[in-house]
Amino acid sequence: ILHFAEFGVVLMLFLIGLELDPARLWQMRRAVFGGGALQMGLCGALLVGAGFAVSLPWRGALIAGLAVALSSTAIAVQTMKERGLLGAPLGRSAFGILLFQDIAAIPLVGVVPLLAVEASGHTGSRWVGFAKVVAAIVGVVVLGRYATRPALRYIAKTGLRELSTAFALLLVVGIAQVMELVGVSMGLGAFLAGVLLASSEYRHALETDIEPFKGLLMGLFFIAVGMSIDFGLLRSQPALVLGLVVGFTLLKGGALLGVGRGLGLAGPQGAMFAA
Repeated sequence: ILHFAEFGVVLMLFLIGLELDPARLWQMRRAVFGGGALQMGLCGALLVGAGFAVSLPWRGALIAGLAVALSSTAIAVQTMKERGLLGAPLGRSAFGILLFQDIAAIPLVGVVPLLAVEASGHTGSRWVGFAKVVAAIVGVVVLGRYATRPALRYIAKTGLRELSTAFALLLVVGIAQVMELVGVSMGLGAFLAGVLLASSEYRHALETDIEPFKGLLMGLFFIAVGMSIDFGLLRSQPALVLGLVVGFTLLKGGALLGVGRGLGLAGPQGAMFAA
């Protein structure tokens, strides 16, 4: 259920991309690359240090620290949309950081096998994997820029609403699957496709076609996340779980308060941004 429901997140990121044309994305560069790099660097350093403090080996501390420095785009964006915060300064800053994290997830995923094979010295496969990622991203750019728009014009001429809906779903799911095959976040591929189509005259039609499916699958996604909670672990080691939650929240929350101040968010705005 969780694997299927992940397409809700993919559709959500595609719709977010449709609202961000390249010019607006460039305007957000400070929040994306400045705030995002600051957040990943500060939270990552503190959490990697915490891994060392509990005697994790350096590889484990590095991977775990950087992994939990990331946040859930699905939960954060959905929460901000429900409260009307996505267009506010804290919402724009938070979204820029979440976008940077989605981009940063690509090299982080690649770091894990590199650390695992370091001792054996097998380096050829990394370059093959890197070439696949680059080829997939270039393919999405070419498809979105030169193939999708003519196809949308042809479909609009037919006047068949069902065909338009089917093509919109095929486009998003197809790009997501290609990205997953090369080891890249499905959501990032869908977001990139949305950005490339943001200036298209068919943007609103795509939004209308995708929105009902996104709402249904996002609901399923949150249900599946709740179903995945391991209450057996909570019963067997409550002190450990509680200690980790409190320590993690204090470290990351404190770091995010500092990042918020760096982005001009102070007081209640900074606290809400960190939350």
